[in-house]
Amino acid sequence: MNKYLKRNQKYWNEITPVHAASEFYDAKGFEAGRNTLTSIERDELGDVSGKSLLHLQCHFGMDTLSWARLGARVTGVDFSEKAITLAHSLSTKIGIDATFICSNIYDLPQVLNKKFDIVFTSRGVLGWLPDLPKWGQIIAHFLKKGGTFYIYERHPLLNMFEYDKGKNKLELKYSYFSLPEPAEWPGYDYASSVKLSISQYEWFHPLSEIVNALLEAGLRIEFLHEFPVLFYREIPSMTKDKDGWWRLEGNKLPLSFSIKANKL
Repeated sequence: MNKYLKRNQKYWNEITPVHAASEFYDAKGFEAGRNTLTSIERDELGDVSGKSLLHLQCHFGMDTLSWARLGARVTGVDFSEKAITLAHSLSTKIGIDATFICSNIYDLPQVLNKKFDIVFTSRGVLGWLPDLPKWGQIIAHFLKKGGTFYIYERHPLLNMFEYDKGKNKLELKYSYFSLPEPAEWPGYDYASSVKLSISQYEWFHPLSEIVNALLEAGLRIEFLHEFPVLFYREIPSMTKDKDGWWRLEGNKLPLSFSIKANKL
């Protein structure tokens, strides 16, 4: 791993216990039976009963285990040792069989020798990846012929804006396009008010780069959807609708997107 990925790995090891105890993740509710997957993910990926599913960047496994509750045979992967340890513990605690592997996804072919019906990744994953063409190759590598890849993710258009508290509005500040070096965010956590001792680094990827990474890996895009809703309150002026989605007034910006693709 390069220096940025190593720093990010430290960040995720530090933040995992904070997330596990947070109201945002509601681990107790999950243990009691709550399914953590969004309605978009469940509806668009469809029936997973009896299918093998590889979850890339699974954090501490609640989404992975939610797919298992829906009938999938699941394997979760994350590069945080603390997250994977917690995922194992959670799997045992709720009595659901799952495999969890601690690995950087770029190194995963050296660790895991298996093909899957589904490769899944979702909600806050792409910004941690410096190399999307290689990411696409990893996905294709682990898919069976005829297998499905699915992602639901925060829209890259949001990377361009910063919220100005004084003006109570979004200000255009950053480039939409990829930059040579990642952005540094010191001590930030999206799920809590905890101030961390370590910075995190994120890469910006425009939608074209995401789609092309999958096409160049030989996958066929079934659909690309964009939504005026987000799965968490990223911007203070967002309001929650009756279905639990966060929106901006007027629904003028795409806030999230999904892609479903197949290996021919």
